[in-house]
Amino acid sequence: MKPHYAHWPLRVPHHLTPAHTTLWDNLDISARRFPDKDALVFLGCRTSYLQLAEQALRVAAWLASLGVKKGDRVLLYMQNCPQWVVAHFGILRANAVVVPINPMNRAKELEHYITDAGASVAITTADLAPFMSAASTEVGAEGLQHMLVTQYADAFEPQQQSTEQWPQSWQSWLTAEHEKTTLKGGEVHDWRRVLANTLAAPAYTVTPDDLAVLPYTSGTTGLPKGCVHPHRSIMHNAMSAAIWHNATQENKALCVVPMFHITGMVAVMHTSIYAGATIVLMPRWDRDYAGHLISKQRITHWTNIPTMVIDLLGSPTFDQYDLTSLIAIGGGGAAMPQAVAQRLLDLYGLRYVEGYGLTETAAPSHSNPPDRPKQQCLGIPFVGVDARVINPDTLQEAAVGEQGEIIMRGPQIFDGYWQRPDATDAAFIEFEGQRYFRSGDLGHVDEEGYFFITDRLKRMINASGFKVWPAEVEALMFRHPAIQEACVISARDSYRGETVKAFVVLRQGQLGQVNETDIIDWCRENMAVYKVPRLIEFIDALPKSGSGKVMWRSLQEAEMAKPA
Repeated sequence: MKPHYAHWPLRVPHHLTPAHTTLWDNLDISARRFPDKDALVFLGCRTSYLQLAEQALRVAAWLASLGVKKGDRVLLYMQNCPQWVVAHFGILRANAVVVPINPMNRAKELEHYITDAGASVAITTADLAPFMSAASTEVGAEGLQHMLVTQYADAFEPQQQSTEQWPQSWQSWLTAEHEKTTLKGGEVHDWRRVLANTLAAPAYTVTPDDLAVLPYTSGTTGLPKGCVHPHRSIMHNAMSAAIWHNATQENKALCVVPMFHITGMVAVMHTSIYAGATIVLMPRWDRDYAGHLISKQRITHWTNIPTMVIDLLGSPTFDQYDLTSLIAIGGGGAAMPQAVAQRLLDLYGLRYVEGYGLTETAAPSHSNPPDRPKQQCLGIPFVGVDARVINPDTLQEAAVGEQGEIIMRGPQIFDGYWQRPDATDAAFIEFEGQRYFRSGDLGHVDEEGYFFITDRLKRMINASGFKVWPAEVEALMFRHPAIQEACVISARDSYRGETVKAFVVLRQGQLGQVNETDIIDWCRENMAVYKVPRLIEFIDALPKSGSGKVMWRSLQEAEMAKPA
């Protein structure tokens, strides 16, 4: 018996019998069970489960009328909104494959998705449609044939503007009537007209082994690679997450992590639809609107990026919000600072549950037990997962506490990279006669079987022969009372070869109260001298991806581009 099973959540099985149903079946079943129950809440507008299923069927019928058939890839390019969920399930119901795209991507980046996925149809919003159209034009003969365009305002009625307190800065793009976009060599379609069609939906022929979702991951080099996820891998983690967190149809989940990202898609959307729960959607992060929604909608479950919690707790109007409805809070993408986690525990009795996963693992491969989490810890291997730490050079299993590369196998692991057999072969190894996925992350296991991450293999700083792991330094710096966020990178050093540099975002009111020397002196008192940042740069905000993760690589590349 592995040591982590001693701390396994009560009444949660170690393994699940695979479902013989698909992701579409989850919505279909919930719509029959709870037809009038809220499936989605968006800017004051409610969509019932029956309405959601019926709208998805309309999209499926329209796709089939275009000739979309089993296995065809359809691009889905928009921010969180009801149309995203409708389109996602509509694509699945058409026996096709969802290709979710980061809405922060622009035309040049979109060209790769069109050609690599071999897509002829895209579904997007009016504000993003021009980028998709421009990309299709550049691609030429391999470009899109059809583009379905919606406006966010299609999801709510104008009179609701006066009753829902969304941020004023959102007003222009939420309610504006965008100019119609053209598609060279193709046709642009209107969302409302598509939902009004009376065509028959196609026969549903998909099985759990058929391809469902093709999310792209950039990895560390080259163009983004598509991760092949059949229905069964996504289904396993949707079911497992629901069981792990004791989900019921009474859950109210705040979905602000983007659904194009594997965490928002699987751990929030698919898990909630499977359970028949209600999803409260936010299209973009805004700390005060999040506080408003948690209070007004009585949110029970919130999966997030730790930076969101840090930001919300730092709001000058935080004392106006009522977070007492929350019964579960957690997330991943970065370690939750101990001081912030302690504040959640002190204020609300909430234990922040950190998890870990990759696009390749359909979100969680590890999670902390909800009733026994450890801070700044990946947790224990998730339902059905066998995870190990190996020496990346010898490929031998590391001892307890010894650092190595995290590898895992389980029913949620992807089948491989789309049309990239070379990359697929490199991503897996045979270990003890079984096929394991190589995460590319370094970490260790403690004596209780909990996994801890050190950092990405590519991110280690070598300062005079001493190995410095940025994630560890960042976690220590978060303890400084004036620091709201920090990102650590490598900088050139004529003597040490590399040295440690930290980008620091100060808490409100601290600007001008502390300087670089103050931070460095504090670090010298709180960490080994070789880990101490020699360079401090104060910035207003750290760059973040569409999923809320700190984009350390962009800071690193900018630093390396400076003249030597």
